[in-house]
Amino acid sequence: MREAGQEARAVMDRDGLKRSGADLDKRFPVALGLYAVLAVLIWFTMDAGKVLVFGKPVEMRWLPLIIIGGLALRTVLARSAEKIRRGGDEGSKQAP
Repeated sequence: MREAGQEARAVMDRDGLKRSGADLDKRFPVALGLYAVLAVLIWFTMDAGKVLVFGKPVEMRWLPLIIIGGLALRTVLARSAEKIRRGGDEGSKQAP
């Protein structure tokens, strides 16, 4: 009985992954746009005060911008990885 439930969950997971790839394609431009809006808001609302990082003064507004940039990079890499996974699945289905 447990095996049948696990197989059903595996089928649902596979279907969910196919839908998540399409969702990633739809959400990608929105996510990057929101990251850009957030970066602009950070730039104009944060004070240009300085903080010491490894003994060197750095403007405070650069720190959250670096974090936002890292998140944007992670989003781009996740989309690229999903495209590669989907491409690999399609290629294995076509091979005899």
